[in-house]
Amino acid sequence: MEVGQKIHSRRMQLGMTQEQLAEAVHVTPQAVSQWETGKNTPGLNNLSWIAHALQMNQSDLLNNEERNLSSWVVHDRFFSIENMYHKLKRFAAAEGLVQMDRAIDFAMEAHSGQLRKTSVFSSDTVPYVFHPFIMTCQAHALGIRDDEVLATSLLHDVCEDAGIPVDKLPFSEHVREAVRLLTKPSPATEQEMDAYYARIQDNATAAIVKVLDRCNNVSTMMLGFSVEKIIEYIDESQKYIYPLIDHIKRQYPEYNDAVFVLKYQIVSVIESAKATILRIV
Repeated sequence: MEVGQKIHSRRMQLGMTQEQLAEAVHVTPQAVSQWETGKNTPGLNNLSWIAHALQMNQSDLLNNEERNLSSWVVHDRFFSIENMYHKLKRFAAAEGLVQMDRAIDFAMEAHSGQLRKTSVFSSDTVPYVFHPFIMTCQAHALGIRDDEVLATSLLHDVCEDAGIPVDKLPFSEHVREAVRLLTKPSPATEQEMDAYYARIQDNATAAIVKVLDRCNNVSTMMLGFSVEKIIEYIDESQKYIYPLIDHIKRQYPEYNDAVFVLKYQIVSVIESAKATILRIV
């Protein structure tokens, strides 16, 4: 099968449009059409982008031997937002988590209308609040019951992404301070990033929420990130998140069990992503 036929076949299996593939590869839909009809051949600089977007090895695109391509469907949404909302509300009521209870609805309203970046493999849209909800469900499942930590998990992006001033958050000073520390300057220089993570590590709430946040983002980075963004994210995680995890283990032993699981997830996903990238570039 020729390269263009493989591109067409795999694109159709994934339910992608030519426009979606073109966006992922940074070319025009007309270029994709010409590849698929055999009127043109992708340049070598495009092959790794195409392989990544189509979830293939680059060698598979160039290999003339027939291979049964996977008919897997990539999903951007793993759990129901409604179910997570009610689950968190039940936890808050049963355990007397007053700030967490208020933060659930505050986050819903603050992120209303905002969508999480999804993959080119799906036309599904995922409300942004999915991210803090799943983070907080994971935190609770890991045994974290601190009201202020769980509230901060729900609120960690409301200032950065919804433009809400920290001093307008109707929560405790400790929650406001943790959210302030987690609000990243953008764009940030390397020196600003060094200072950002240094401030976080001195606050137990901000530190554990940052690791929860990175675990969630690393786990889904292959869905919506370009290869360049994945590489950037891996480098940032190795430089800042790994030392932050070690700092938590030394300074905040109450989170030892939680960070053991979080570290395993983060490191295993990153190592798998590195191996995948090295195969296709």
